[in-house]
Amino acid sequence: MSADAGWKAAFAAYGQRPVRAMLFLGFSAGLPFLLVFGTLSAWLTQAGVARSTIGLLSWVGLAYSIKFFWAPVVDRLALPLLTRALGRRRSWMLLAQAGLMSGLCLIAWGDPATNLSVIVWAALLVAFSSATQDIAIDAWRIEAAETELQGAMAAAYQLGYRIALLAAGAGALVMASRYDWSVAYFAMAALVGVGVVTTLLIREPETKVDRAALASEARVTAFIEARPHWPQPLRQAGAWLTGAVVCPFLDFFTRNGVRTALLMLMFIGAFRLPDITMGVMANPFYLDMGYSLQQIAAVAKVYGVIMTIVGAALGGVAVFRLGLFTSLMIGGVLAMLTNLTFAALALVPDPDVLGLTLVISAENLASGFAGSAFIAYLSSLTNTLYTATQYALFSSLFTLPGKLLAGGSGFVVEAAGYPIFFAYTAALGLPALLLIIGLRRRALLAALPQQAPP
Repeated sequence: MSADAGWKAAFAAYGQRPVRAMLFLGFSAGLPFLLVFGTLSAWLTQAGVARSTIGLLSWVGLAYSIKFFWAPVVDRLALPLLTRALGRRRSWMLLAQAGLMSGLCLIAWGDPATNLSVIVWAALLVAFSSATQDIAIDAWRIEAAETELQGAMAAAYQLGYRIALLAAGAGALVMASRYDWSVAYFAMAALVGVGVVTTLLIREPETKVDRAALASEARVTAFIEARPHWPQPLRQAGAWLTGAVVCPFLDFFTRNGVRTALLMLMFIGAFRLPDITMGVMANPFYLDMGYSLQQIAAVAKVYGVIMTIVGAALGGVAVFRLGLFTSLMIGGVLAMLTNLTFAALALVPDPDVLGLTLVISAENLASGFAGSAFIAYLSSLTNTLYTATQYALFSSLFTLPGKLLAGGSGFVVEAAGYPIFFAYTAALGLPALLLIIGLRRRALLAALPQQAPP
């Protein structure tokens, strides 16, 4: 195959049926996010709700951070009637989407000025349903396409997600200003129908169960069954719990080996450190440099969104054409370099809108590229027997170290200034690059034929 034909095949991946479906599922996943955060906060503010109450209400978003607690249920529990009719993944998607529609309609019917408790409980329902839908969609995405298509699947997901954020953010605000908040939220509930229709049209993926995974699960289940003195309900519950929670961990370490698995987990925690650690200080930096809110919003919402989409698409193509490790290396280097562009902008004495545009565009391009490659990598680590559980754990792990470091970002800025801070966040990308090299070397060594002993 020629180089041109290879690149054409890489771009043609976006025409594959699962990739097209992923665009609409990404929209369904992104739609609820702002409706329980920024958009809802705007409504509550107009209704005269106290700022402290609005801040507390943001805690409903913890559902997204702790979704790994019920991911094993989504992985293992069959829903009456629905699972038989739709399959394991689609049945949970449809149930979650029913919860989303119900919660958004309850918010639309509610009045935060007179009955805030209804809004709170409805927001909790939306957040919980949204996180559950994320679990099922991630599992479907991984199981519905081969590894080489996962980059394109991730890019399509990010594109749909971004479009949904625009609909739930700017779109809902425009509708609320022209009509009222109830109409806006009813319209958002109707848009959940995009996900419902997609769920009904897509095919349930055929999963292949790894023999090593079945063996590890059999060993743990045998441990429970070897204790006949336990009451029968306790034995059954213990067998289900160990199969759903313990076995995914055992499977991951058994398939990869303890050392390689630990390197993988370290890499997952380190790869997005530059982006997450820098991100918390981005808006304070823009304002301290003298840029207006209008300038920041125009550049971030227009150029930023466009470049994220372009970067995500290029990342998907790179995974298909260049492979996972090369794409991850490129994404890691780009993340470091774009953080250094922020350091350069911090040295400019006067606000430079062109410079701001270039820096934000470059950062979003790199973020989109790295995001597609990283999602594809995380997807490749899962076993179809535990897809939802393992991916939920991986996706929760990769944000934790960055959030912990981000908490001290303000102290670094106050002590050393913005140029040093952005150079520091760029340097945080070095461990991930070293880990990529180590993981690639291990992968290549594992692929070599083993010489028979003399």
